[in-house]
Amino acid sequence: MRRLLRVYLAPHWRPLSLALACAALVAVGSYAFANLLEPAVNDVLVQPDPDSLLLIPLGIVLAGLLRGLAQVGQATLVNRVGHGLVGRIQLELFGRLMRADLARLRRVHSGSLLSAVIYDSGLVREAATSGLINYAQHGLIVLAMLIQMARQDFLLTAIVLVAGPLASLIMRRFAKRTRKAAQGAMSETSALSSNILEALNGVRVIKMENQELAEEKRFAAVVDRRQAHVIKGANARAAAAPATETLSAFVVAAIIAWGGLRAGSGAVNAGEFVSFLGSLGLASQSLRQLSNLQSVMAEGLTAARRLFAALDIEPEIREAPDALILDRAQGLVRFEHVGFSYGDGAPILSDVDIEARPGETVALVGPSGGGKTTLLNLLPRFYDVTAGRVLLDGTDVRELTLASLRAQIALVTQEPFLFDDTVRANIAYARRDASQAEVEAAARAAAAHDFILGLPAGYDTVVGEAGARLSGGQRQRIAIARAFLKNAPVLLLDEATSALDAESERQVQDALERLMTGRTTVLIAHRLSTVRAADRIYVLQAGRVVEQGRHAELVAQGGLYARLARAQNLDLTSAAAE
Repeated sequence: MRRLLRVYLAPHWRPLSLALACAALVAVGSYAFANLLEPAVNDVLVQPDPDSLLLIPLGIVLAGLLRGLAQVGQATLVNRVGHGLVGRIQLELFGRLMRADLARLRRVHSGSLLSAVIYDSGLVREAATSGLINYAQHGLIVLAMLIQMARQDFLLTAIVLVAGPLASLIMRRFAKRTRKAAQGAMSETSALSSNILEALNGVRVIKMENQELAEEKRFAAVVDRRQAHVIKGANARAAAAPATETLSAFVVAAIIAWGGLRAGSGAVNAGEFVSFLGSLGLASQSLRQLSNLQSVMAEGLTAARRLFAALDIEPEIREAPDALILDRAQGLVRFEHVGFSYGDGAPILSDVDIEARPGETVALVGPSGGGKTTLLNLLPRFYDVTAGRVLLDGTDVRELTLASLRAQIALVTQEPFLFDDTVRANIAYARRDASQAEVEAAARAAAAHDFILGLPAGYDTVVGEAGARLSGGQRQRIAIARAFLKNAPVLLLDEATSALDAESERQVQDALERLMTGRTTVLIAHRLSTVRAADRIYVLQAGRVVEQGRHAELVAQGGLYARLARAQNLDLTSAAAE
């Protein structure tokens, strides 16, 4: 709670102070209303007074107006601050996620992250703004009513206060139940979001395997678990108010009995008694609200702890304080004695030495699981080496700023990602200030311009989620156009043509060859026919470089590369003659 107050609420102290002032005015209006009950009974009903017939109702109306206007002002101020608070937390959390290590993002399901951004931040808003201000409002009303009651009958008020510790105990007990239920509900909300996202992403597999019913049952199980926690929390909140009301009923019964005894001796008049009961009623109503707010505060603080835990995780991939800015790299890439493992797991790479000189094309081939993609991920520092070093133009990449390092690299993968935006926006993603002419030139170089003009809105066509409205070859050529426009000196290709049909592959391969011209290219390929012209080929197996050389040299060696080439029915005779 201290962090919420210090970091997120302190900058809004002016509107929050006004909201607290409004809360105080609500309490003042309640006090005025309770104070008018005694003369309303004595001077209007029991012994009518002409002046009181006008003044007392007018005073009650004014007290009601004061309460109403103050409540509207309080709600307006709280809503403005509260929703601004949600926006700030969501923005900070999203920023943290965007800057988080890939290793961490892959450990956490995207549904859990979505739940934190949308669901948890809303609970924090309720606790930090509406909950806090309303807590103050109803607390002040209870205090005001106690003062009013003490003015009328101090002894009777003391009797009422005896129930205070018991009411507090009841509220704490239900708050504990609510907090426990909130923790379970948040966990299952994350699971619910994860289940929905996973099912939507895998809907083609689900339909193909006729597993719709099975997925519905799996989803139903998550819903049932979440509902169990939600119902427990709702039951705890629902039981809190009746519990305090029941306690209030005992207190009212005691007051009536005590008041009746004193009224018989003339020690209390009807107006005082009605005013006392009215004050107690207002205090009881606020006490019930405080019971409900206990639950709101418990849920909000539980959510805040989860959010702050996510916000406090520092990425391991960070810049050095004196990191260098690289303007434009020549393109000399070297991996020196590189080793890598994910966490405490087995080594993925061991003592890997690879070099790609400026303008060269270097290919990484070998069986799946050999560490080829991991090697590509080390150059832009998606991960950091656990041994050795990766150099760009002779400088360890860990000594460069992340922005200037990644500005030197273009990446085209097997399944390029497109945003649900226009074709133009996707091509210009790395250079948002690019002109239309530059975007079209990049598209022409990528053999994409013609098919883009054939789209319903040309370059303004929205491609759909992950480019779903385009074919695989079209998505790939837009990704290549994006790389052309970025014009980075180093190009990384990760199976850029393996998922395409023959016609699309030919078009994409032609575009890639144009893109590779004059750039240092490190490419991964399973189809060895696409790497025959590479300046150097490195064969990786179990995280180690086991062979290296040109295509013909490797074929002549008769090792792993030759076996892979033979398995793909490559013409080894012509290769040996090269």
